[in-house]
Amino acid sequence: MPNQPYQFHFFLHCGHLIEERLRTKLTPLEVMPRQARVLDALGRMGQASQVQLADEFGLSAASMSTMTARLLTAGLIERRVDEHELRSNVLKLSKHGKGLLTQIYEVWHELDQEIYEAIGSENATQLARITHELRNAFGGFTPGENSSNTEELASTQLILKQS
Repeated sequence: MPNQPYQFHFFLHCGHLIEERLRTKLTPLEVMPRQARVLDALGRMGQASQVQLADEFGLSAASMSTMTARLLTAGLIERRVDEHELRSNVLKLSKHGKGLLTQIYEVWHELDQEIYEAIGSENATQLARITHELRNAFGGFTPGENSSNTEELASTQLILKQS
């Protein structure tokens, strides 16, 4: 048995700890971390079918169906008939969902700040860059990042970071 832990365990443990902090911070908003990511993706995409969202997140149709049902019930997203394919539905953020997304970005900014304070700004920036590279090398990507709404969301996030 090796005396040293496998390095990826640190990534797993850190990911778990960060997600738990995020969950705690999102609790007052009554949204879970993965729901927040779906709302963010819909904000980036403008609208998407349930199948598109499942593909973006690498989830089964059943898992995404459960997620979207909860978001619909909470009034955070709306279902509309697709203008281009009348037999299909698309999902989009509701007015309430758009407002909540701004609050979610504030929570995400707070968590970024906690990381900066814990390990320093330079280390946090370097860690973010390296984990971004690792995620991409493993085939990951930001759901909805290739959407036309990405620039608008980026400007909203930049405003939050500057405040």
